[in-house]
Amino acid sequence: MATAIYLEHYLDSIENLPCELQRNFTLMRDLDNRTEEKKGEIDKLAEEYIANVKSLASEQRVEHLQKIQDAYSKCKEFSDDKVQLAMQTYEMVDKHIRRLDADLARFENELKEKLEVSGYESTDGRGLKSKEKRGSRGRGRKGSDEDSPRKKKMKNSPDLSDALLPMQPSDVLDMPVDPNEPTYCLCHQVSYGEMIGCDNPDCPIEWFHFACVDLATKPKGKWFCPRCTQDRKKK
Repeated sequence: MATAIYLEHYLDSIENLPCELQRNFTLMRDLDNRTEEKKGEIDKLAEEYIANVKSLASEQRVEHLQKIQDAYSKCKEFSDDKVQLAMQTYEMVDKHIRRLDADLARFENELKEKLEVSGYESTDGRGLKSKEKRGSRGRGRKGSDEDSPRKKKMKNSPDLSDALLPMQPSDVLDMPVDPNEPTYCLCHQVSYGEMIGCDNPDCPIEWFHFACVDLATKPKGKWFCPRCTQDRKKK
């Protein structure tokens, strides 16, 4: 029964995943097409400039070069958007994988607890019943297995609805990490949640979790991590 409930909750959680993935892939394809169009425009502008550079005035040359620069900037913007979409898509799938891992771990723990309790009752149940018969009613109630530590543990343990609460960041960090999965950020953890890339091309870390660098939203313009910022100040 518990298995069916876990499965039902998980299937509900991934119901919209195919549509979200299709939307992201469609947007990425559209960005690819727009980038190719812009690259064709750059090639055309470059050919015009090379063919007519000798006859162009100084101001016209600057204007023509500015058009090429703007087109390159637009291509970079499309590329940045595509990278963000790719990261979002990865995190979307990774979140459901981690949810599945967490549900499996909780389900295994519940099965283990049930097996331990059933084993306890099967081995000690006769002894408890014989004690109740030999002792007084008060002793029998006081020493009944209803108040045993194992029963109290089961009563105070979280029910199924608590076990299926959304995962917190601490749940992600506490889960076993694939040794082959790369780590990032100042915390040396795997990729999860929203992340930002350092604009220093020589940054040894490159990607950082928003929370680890005290960010709530992506800042405008270039962003440098704390280490690279400190190195730049020393220079």
